Amino acid sequence: MSEVATLPLRNGLQAMARGFHRRCPKCGKGRLFGAFLKVVDHCDVCGEAFHHQRADDAPSYFVILIVGHIIVPLALAVEVAFRPPYLVHLALWLPLTLGLSIGLLQPVKGAIIGWQWAHYIARVRSASSGRPRRMI
Repeated sequence: MSEVATLPLRNGLQAMARGFHRRCPKCGKGRLFGAFLKVVDHCDVCGEAFHHQRADDAPSYFVILIVGHIIVPLALAVEVAFRPPYLVHLALWLPLTLGLSIGLLQPVKGAIIGWQWAHYIARVRSASSGRPRRMI
């Protein structure tokens, strides 16, 4: 507990916004991603380490949640208002769903990495057990 109490407070919303824009949560200038979903080992501007940050399945879950809340009401509204054939639904919603899902995946992962960074959440290997443990 004393280790956590001595850590400086970080602005979580600012870190998430910077991560959402695919920038370093600390300085806001360096790149957060080296490839589409590959987080860089460290910021090329301020040197902050990100090799230990793991978002796991959280970005996928939140993207599904967000895209579902956008697509389902729109599809229902179009169905009730126009009653188009199923091929029209397929032509409308499939590309929109895929586009939104792929487009939101990296920003959402960046926001999650920013949130983790702001709250000192990281997975590190415990020297004694070899299992990951959560540090706050």
